[in-house]
This record gives sequence, structure tokens and C-alpha cells, in this order.
Amino acid sequence: MKMMTEDGTSPQISAPHELAHALAPALRDACEGQLGPIRWFKADWQRGGAATGYSTFTFDGEADPREVVIKFPVGPREHRFTTVLAQTKAPTPRIAAEGTEIGGYDLAWLVMERLPGDPLATDRHKDVILELTDAAARFHQHATPVAPTGVARPVADWESLLEQARQAVRDNPISEAQRWSKALKQTAKALPNILRLWLNRPMNAWCHGDVHAGNAMRRDENSPWGPAGCILLDLAETHPGHWIEDAVYLERIYWGHPESLHDLKPVKLIAHARRENGLELDADYADLADIRRVLMAACVPAFLHREGSPRYLAAALEKIETITPRFV
Repeated sequence: MKMMTEDGTSPQISAPHELAHALAPALRDACEGQLGPIRWFKADWQRGGAATGYSTFTFDGEADPREVVIKFPVGPREHRFTTVLAQTKAPTPRIAAEGTEIGGYDLAWLVMERLPGDPLATDRHKDVILELTDAAARFHQHATPVAPTGVARPVADWESLLEQARQAVRDNPISEAQRWSKALKQTAKALPNILRLWLNRPMNAWCHGDVHAGNAMRRDENSPWGPAGCILLDLAETHPGHWIEDAVYLERIYWGHPESLHDLKPVKLIAHARRENGLELDADYADLADIRRVLMAACVPAFLHREGSPRYLAAALEKIETITPRFV
């Protein structure tokens, strides 16, 4: 359905925040008077097209309203996983209200718990890494049993990405260009073997897809929403795959700043947390981690506009030179 104005025409709303302001009354109606006034905002960490706002929500039988965050529109997978996992012990936000239609629009929306403080990215302590890896394993534990069936993630065109990386090395004045050229040539030779192993990996988890300290906050002790601990936010990138994808994704964020890991190893930590939570742990997970590292590192030059810092490039090159010869 589409929302119509009084003269029968569609409203001209060009941005999510304009839509949010226009639909705020309908949203409050959908919450049956339990949602308070909304203060819309645009945070620095937001990359998607959703509008977000702060408000309060008064639950039946509770005298004091709770602080909440509103987000819409959200994609169908994010909506499904956020709402379903909120009913489990998963380290994800709890839900006050939700829906898939608002004001005549087929738009999914969420009213979620508001966590206090800032994302964990502002905290450089080693406990952040320990909390993130434990939360990732618990996310896998609770997300996999509730996963929809018959859903597959599109396979990345690794051959094309590798060729883009090689072209970027030829076209840009990057440090150690000759070493990069040699390393990527060797990776191209190893790619058939690497992809054979990677594409045949077990698809044994629903991965969060965006595990990092900017996407996590802490729930306080004695919170009415649930147990205290690290909460993973933003499930828009949730996808079927192998748990090693989340582990290497978190690790590679620190390739250019390994000191921020405090000598901790995310892959081993998530493996340990999975074992502690009774989850499957492949005997060859270390090999799969190395394959994922090579694939991610080899593509770095293709994304110089966002991954072109000298320290990150140097770390990625070292990963390729160290690991790739095993698979040639």
C-alpha cells in the first residue's frame, strides 16, 4: 500500500527523516498511546537509510516509562532476526513494539530498548574484545535455530575482485607496489584451490555480518530489559555462512592497529566461546580462517578509498605473503 494525501496523491517525501516526521503520528497510533514524543536524530555511525529516534515507552503495569530507540524502515531480514532473537537469550536488543506496515506504507519498523552510554568503540580496554567475541558466539548459538530455510547469500565474485585489486596496484602509487604485484599474482595462481576449499565450507551459522566495537553497547545491571552484558546492534548484515566469517571480520578491523587487540586473537576466542556454549567447532577452522584472511587481504587494493591507510595495506600484504604459499 501507499499512503495518500487528502487530494488522493502520493506525498513527496525524499528522505527517511522526512518520512519519519510525516509518519510519527501513525507510529504513535500503532503503539496504542504507549510511545512518547519522538526526537529524531542522525548519528555519525549510521550508514544505512533508516531513520532513528529516541522516545519512551510505557509498558502495561509499569508506572515508569522506559527509554527506547525507534528505527524504520528496516529490511525484512533485520526485522525478522531482531524481533525473533528478542524473545531468546541472544545478546541483541529487546523489543517494545514492532510492525511491518505504518501509515499505509509497507515499511517494517522497530521500537527497541535504548542502551545507556556510548558504543564500545570508545573503550580501548582488552575486555571489549573479550565481550565482543563472547557475544558473537552467543549470537550464533541463538540465531541459527531460528533461521529461515532456503536462504543463501550471493557468492562474491572473488576472481573479479582480485583483478580489480591488481589493476588498482598498477594504477595507484601505493607503497610496496612491486611486492603487491608479486603477491597478488601468486594469489591468482592459488585462487582455484582457495575457492574450492572456501566454497565447500560448512554453512553452519547465521553470521551477524558486522561485528565490531561500534556496533555493540553494554546493558547495565538491574536493567528491566534483561541480563547485563554486551549487546550486538544492527542486524542488517545478518547472513547464512560459517562462523569464521564473523571472527575474521572482527580481526581484520585491527590489522592496521594490532596493539588495540592487546595480544588477543578473535578467531581463537570465538572458537573457545563456541566450545563453551556447546556449538560445533570444525577441526579445520584454522585453515578456513587463513583462507578467509587471504581473500579479504587480497581485495584490499580494490577498496583504496576506504581501506587505503598505509598500516592497513602493509598488514594485508604481510597476510598474503605469509599465507598464500600454503595454497599454491
